[in-house]
Amino acid sequence: MASRSNAAATVEEPRSTRDVILDAAERSFAERGFAGVSVREIATEAGLKNQASLYHHFKNKRALYEAVLSRGITPLISVVVESGTNAQPGSDETFLDHMVTYLAEHPHLPRLIQRAGLDDSKYLRSALTRLLRPFYTEGLNVLAAAGGPWQPEDLPHLAAGLYHLIFGYFANSGLLEAVLQEDPRSPEAIARQRRFLKKALNLLLGAQR
Repeated sequence: MASRSNAAATVEEPRSTRDVILDAAERSFAERGFAGVSVREIATEAGLKNQASLYHHFKNKRALYEAVLSRGITPLISVVVESGTNAQPGSDETFLDHMVTYLAEHPHLPRLIQRAGLDDSKYLRSALTRLLRPFYTEGLNVLAAAGGPWQPEDLPHLAAGLYHLIFGYFANSGLLEAVLQEDPRSPEAIARQRRFLKKALNLLLGAQR
């Protein structure tokens, strides 16, 4: 009887309709951008019977887009804040482990952010700035507290470089796959990238390990 109970506990609960819509929207926006996908297409991708079901959860396309970005970015802010709060030897590697694991589990997010940053729409830029600014600010605070060989005026450049090192790998996975002739999202490739990032971060922060 106990084994049945344990087996039942491991069964994943069905995702809510809202999460299914967000998943479909994240994939679609990442692949084609805000202007390149319609609400009708997202509703179809989510398996909804019609658009009305989608509008029950989100007021309009912009609200859906912001919800997608917010759902993806908010946990990243928590990872950075936790890294700064629990700063101790090895915490930078723990931070990287959490960040890489999260991005590997949400592979569309880096490309979604990249597309939004390249979009000329004033709305998209303002939405992205509002959602990403806390992530950037907390990251700067962590870098400032980490010390290392960098001057305060260098920290924004260091933050930008680290962002591209971590997020760029996932945002450009399609390009990497074509060039390297292997899947950069495979467990083996992710493990190699994880090791590389830890070495790179140690060197950038002047860690003597």
